[in-house]
Amino acid sequence: MKKLALHWKILIGMLLGLIFGFIMLQIDGGKNFSDDWIRPLGTIFVKLLKLIAIPLILASLIKGISDLKDISKFKRIGIRTIITYVITTIFAITIGLVLVNVLRPGDGISEETIAKLTDTYAQNSGVQDKIAEATIQQISGPLQFLEDMVPDNAFNAMSDNALMLQVIFFAIFLGISMLLIGEKRAKPLKKFFDSLNDVVLKMVDLIMLSAPYAVFALLASVVVSSGDPDLLLALVKYAGVVVLGLLLMITFYCILVATITKKNPFWFLKEISPAQLLAFSTSSSAATLPVTMERVEEHIGVDKEVSSFVLPVGATINMDGTSLYQAVAAVFIAQALGFDLTFENQLIIVLTALLASIGSAAVPGAGMVMLVIVLESIGFPADKLAIGLALIFAVDRPLDMCRTVVNVTGDAAVSMLVAKSVGKFGKPHVENWDDNYDEVK
Repeated sequence: MKKLALHWKILIGMLLGLIFGFIMLQIDGGKNFSDDWIRPLGTIFVKLLKLIAIPLILASLIKGISDLKDISKFKRIGIRTIITYVITTIFAITIGLVLVNVLRPGDGISEETIAKLTDTYAQNSGVQDKIAEATIQQISGPLQFLEDMVPDNAFNAMSDNALMLQVIFFAIFLGISMLLIGEKRAKPLKKFFDSLNDVVLKMVDLIMLSAPYAVFALLASVVVSSGDPDLLLALVKYAGVVVLGLLLMITFYCILVATITKKNPFWFLKEISPAQLLAFSTSSSAATLPVTMERVEEHIGVDKEVSSFVLPVGATINMDGTSLYQAVAAVFIAQALGFDLTFENQLIIVLTALLASIGSAAVPGAGMVMLVIVLESIGFPADKLAIGLALIFAVDRPLDMCRTVVNVTGDAAVSMLVAKSVGKFGKPHVENWDDNYDEVK
């Protein structure tokens, strides 16, 4: 009997998790049971993925750069990556603005619904925290993001997943320095990072054995912690516009993959699907990064020299799904609260959302912080910010799950495009967790 593919196992786990979550909602004490006995299983899984994210970035990026033998190759990869990410992000924001202006979901929100959402969420600690965090980011200088990128202590940077850009900077700096001292003197250190990379990728394989059970726990937890169903239904038109835009972005990636790499887009989606499903379950590009790298390298065929740079950078600065969401959310809030937007305002949204995406953390909820920055950039009244966020807070978590899928898919697609452009797109070479098991059992 043919072994069931991983993406089917994960899909089954997600479906059972949704069903289990809805059942727990109908049972007295069901939420407490889920919180005590089910949610921790998903939390442990996410922690394991985050545990290996920094070692994987460090090992794979240093290995990738030291394998280049030529700094000019790294320059080509870097420039093409950044340019492609900027183009796809601008396209995502534009799609969002076109859809929200044509479909106008904010016009259908009644005064009663606005009042109810405001009463429920305006003073929510989550909403207030996002506003406070955005305020801190806004008072920073224009080059603050560059300053934040450079660590003053490499070990401190490696101790916090939120400082991933600092780890990337250190890894690039170390990798280039290894090239400059010559292959002979760099060989001992290169061997260490080559071995570390192999070990961490094997850890990814082992962690993925529990993925179907983990996504069951994660989805069940999302369902039992969902808010008022009536409020969710009131925002279905807004959510529908966001999801439509996200689907169009995935279609856009498939067109790019088909035309530039000449690969079947359905094959691409099939091979990247385990990473997409984990992105949906965890709402975190950073937590999904180890799986994304494993799928892109082993199952799609992108050379490590490309993937080790493109994917970690993408997980921190390429937020196509989040940028599209911000464009839709900003205009939706303006429509619902009667704040007129000019064409100039909408151009400011494009620019601000693009710049905000570069500094956004690859963690759940970061999009809301970026949204506050976007709203304030167009002169949205400060006293209505909490009301604006309250309008969309009820559906932010499920939409966060959806937009993270697009973020991860975009990273994978761009890695294929860059690899193809520099001649580093080869045949897939799949490794399983038990390839060397016979030697040690």
